[in-house]
Amino acid sequence: MSEDRPARPSDIARAALEAARAASAARPRPTRRRIAGPRRSWSGPGPGADDPQPLGRLVDSLVDAQDWSERTRTGAVFGRWEMLVGPEIAAHCAPQTLTEGELLIVAESTAWATQLRLLAPTILGKLRAGVGGDVVTRLRVVGPTAPSWKKGPRSVRGRGPRDTYG
Repeated sequence: MSEDRPARPSDIARAALEAARAASAARPRPTRRRIAGPRRSWSGPGPGADDPQPLGRLVDSLVDAQDWSERTRTGAVFGRWEMLVGPEIAAHCAPQTLTEGELLIVAESTAWATQLRLLAPTILGKLRAGVGGDVVTRLRVVGPTAPSWKKGPRSVRGRGPRDTYG
């Protein structure tokens, strides 16, 4: 190259770029402050395991991890009774206990108790479809009971306190 020729714009730009690179290399690098905690990597465009999760999904994973599925299905019979059997039936009866697959249902009247005994296969089918598995295998339907006059652990046979009037 000849010295008497004028500098081209590309030569000036190249020289400026080389000077900027040299100045950048001579400068000390700033240190990056790290936030305490584990080093994280990007999970990608979809949701990752460390992203916030819906509460229902977290509860389901906890139930599976602790093997509480049988207890939650038993609780679903009582908690979702109206949704499982329908509002008309649920308005006239309530589940009382569930032991060894037998569900005790207390009806509000003897007529409803008879009706529920006739509907037992249908109710069992709804419970199996809604709760799943063999949580409820039998239904025992009872009508309303008379009030108990027993007070305390001891009682006397016969009419008890009502025989003092005559």
